[in-house]
Amino acid sequence: MHPDVAPLVEAGRISQEVGTRLSQLAPGQYCLHKSWGAGKVTDWDIRSGKVTIDFEKNEDQTMGLQLAIAKTEVLAADHFRAQKLEAMEELRELSVSDPVELVRRTLQSNGGTMKIDQLERELIGSVVPEENYKKWWDGAKKLLRASRAAIVPTKRTEPLVLRDENVSPADSLLQDFDAARDFKAKARALEAIIKDFKHFKGNTEAQEAINQSIDDSVRKGMKLHLGQALDLLVGRDELMAVSDVMELDASALRVSDVIANEGARIGAELGSLPAARQRMVFEAYPAAFGDSWVKELLAIFDIVGPRGLAEIAKLLIEADEEADLYTFLRRHIGGRILGADSLLWVCRERKKFAEPVFDVEVGNAILSLLERDVMDDGPRKSSRLQSYFMEDRTLIPDLLEKSDVNEARSFARKLHQSQIFAELDRKSLMARVIKACPATQELVNSDGAEKKDDGVISSWDSITKRKSDLEDLVTNQIPHNREEIKVARSYGDLRENAEYHMAKDYQKVLMRRQADMEISLSSVQGTDFSNVDTAIVKIGTIVHFEGSVVYTVLGAWDSDTDNNVISYLSELGDSMLGLKVGDSVKVQSEEMTIAKIEAYNKG
Repeated sequence: MHPDVAPLVEAGRISQEVGTRLSQLAPGQYCLHKSWGAGKVTDWDIRSGKVTIDFEKNEDQTMGLQLAIAKTEVLAADHFRAQKLEAMEELRELSVSDPVELVRRTLQSNGGTMKIDQLERELIGSVVPEENYKKWWDGAKKLLRASRAAIVPTKRTEPLVLRDENVSPADSLLQDFDAARDFKAKARALEAIIKDFKHFKGNTEAQEAINQSIDDSVRKGMKLHLGQALDLLVGRDELMAVSDVMELDASALRVSDVIANEGARIGAELGSLPAARQRMVFEAYPAAFGDSWVKELLAIFDIVGPRGLAEIAKLLIEADEEADLYTFLRRHIGGRILGADSLLWVCRERKKFAEPVFDVEVGNAILSLLERDVMDDGPRKSSRLQSYFMEDRTLIPDLLEKSDVNEARSFARKLHQSQIFAELDRKSLMARVIKACPATQELVNSDGAEKKDDGVISSWDSITKRKSDLEDLVTNQIPHNREEIKVARSYGDLRENAEYHMAKDYQKVLMRRQADMEISLSSVQGTDFSNVDTAIVKIGTIVHFEGSVVYTVLGAWDSDTDNNVISYLSELGDSMLGLKVGDSVKVQSEEMTIAKIEAYNKG
């Protein structure tokens, strides 16, 4: 009890309880006010019942002693908030030199556990500059996990928990694993266990507990999070590889079991996994499907993403199954149905793994895909492929290296008529074509300029839809993107602001899309496809081939591949124009003969 207060208690003027509380407001003591934050008592006058306190948000505040007792809480001198008053510079230096110790002190002063937003309120602006906090916290989280000083949550709603210093390394690793509430957190905790497996050597009970926990988690969550569930199972298999005691019993869930049950769904779910983990999943296909494993693996080749398809190709080649891979690629390239990621892989591997299937048909497939992507609604899926097509200056010469003059002219004509590229880009690409095959020079006029584009032809319905899409782009998508940029900008430090850069990149996509749509709408020619001469294939005709195959050739924006409605600008549509009954044309690598031509609009 403070010497100035003790006589009052001894004389019976105040109770022991009041005396103790009053002593906690003596000069030099610390307290906490709900609105003004932490404070240090600088002076008091017991006779007049006044006390003066320097608060964080209100310095030199004079209060009545009774009010101060009622409105403040005791704050220990070693509490983090008290330290912020007395040793702020030391704490700021600590945030740079030892972020783990700074977080440990903060947690110790708050009962060993805090929510992430509580920690932010303690540190942002005062100890760590607001503009640097996100980068600082990302680094601090990595250090905390590496040091195992605290259990770091994956979600902001979960608490940051200080570990007991007496907990063994193995127990702390198990705590992290048990505390993980989602697949990503469990996978991260499992990686830490594998990395420091020396702490678990010979500990059969702990290893079996981990195994059972993984099995239970995967069974419960794989329907909603298939890719992450497979990631966890693959991690379990890696753990077994370093263990000398773990064994899977007959009832345990295996990677091959999940693959066999989920089928084609696997491909769309693996994109986020590292390439090495995807490879381990693919290596389980023989166990899952037996003799048909190659067929099942190729079924997901075009949907698994760039990392996955590269691993599938390497696996098939290493297993001497490259014949099936090349047959698959040739069929899909010829049918113009190979996806952007797969075509990009073929181009990049044209001197190595993809050399047997790389020829001018790959170029035709690329142009067809880029054209479809531009016509389709929604975000562009082929931007990376288009950039690569432009930037790799040796690609076009390589495409034309083994082609004959007719094949080169066909490719050049398709490129020359394409509306995918800006005018200068198209001229640059055509220059590469002409350099590789001078016979294509005839496609440009005598002064070297490209022929004027008179616009495309399309149905009135498609034009109306394109106008509606443009209106939605201008009135909804672009303003929404501006708001996203504003919000992302508020996060600070634009150099390290991923959200800001993503929003700005998407803004470029939207602006380019708006410009392309406005240009195309300004020159498009509308039609209802009436009064079409059916002596030959023209825009607005239905073409019947022998064998009951039917294609409808319509305008530039009228494609409906599910119903065999094709644009006259497409490779197949262009090759059919001008043909008559009895003529033949190559359709998806197969020669087909025209049996009948009729008008689309018979009115």
